[in-house]
Amino acid sequence: MTPFRMALCACLALVVASPATVASAAPKAPPAETAAPTGEIEPDAVQALTRMSAYLGTLTAFDIKAETSLDLIMTDGQKLKLDGANRYIVRRPNAFTVEVATPLKVRRLIYDGKSLTLFAPELGVYATVPAPPTIRATMDEAGERYGLVVPLADLFRWMDPNQKAREPLTAAMLVGPAKVAGVDCDHYAFREDEVDWQIWIEKGDRPIPRKIVIIDRLDPTRPQFEARLDWDLSPKLTSDTFAFHPDKGVAQIRLTSAK
Repeated sequence: MTPFRMALCACLALVVASPATVASAAPKAPPAETAAPTGEIEPDAVQALTRMSAYLGTLTAFDIKAETSLDLIMTDGQKLKLDGANRYIVRRPNAFTVEVATPLKVRRLIYDGKSLTLFAPELGVYATVPAPPTIRATMDEAGERYGLVVPLADLFRWMDPNQKAREPLTAAMLVGPAKVAGVDCDHYAFREDEVDWQIWIEKGDRPIPRKIVIIDRLDPTRPQFEARLDWDLSPKLTSDTFAFHPDKGVAQIRLTSAK
């Protein structure tokens, strides 16, 4: 499964309240006679990703507020649009808090360099497990061991100079100039075997992603995830930013392995 398709499944896992009412998020095999379409790979589009990744790798702390929209496919085929808000407060290389909130549920992940906590405030429960000493290793372990994949985790992969190879691109192009929340950007479109994805990168000396759209091509309904990103590159962090202090009455539970 490609990283971007994992992002779609991660969003479903974190925001859907009742899996019985929504079509399965498991990967669907494409028809045997369907081959992944290919197109032109523009070197400038690939270079734009490389430049963005290099810049993101220089950031040591940031606070991202993301307005999100996710297509949910009901069992009868009806498509619903679910809006939400994500927030990522990060201090590299070893601390973050992530909140994913929709009308259906709220989940928070808190990592302090030693442990990872999953908190469900509306349920009044949390679980804490030991964690590796870096953000990337923690996210990899959380996904592999517990099935916890942070939406837009590719942001952190782009920041890692030792990142594993991505799925090969079958198409890459510059769509053209655009504005996102009044910010001048360049709009790029890419294709991999399982997904189409687009990214709007801020022009100038801060090539940060301002908008991301992911479309699942394996599902014939073409569900889409969209996020608009508002960045604070100089966040005010305190000793409590990455600490979890449960309120009275909040119960600790065990986080079981997904294997």
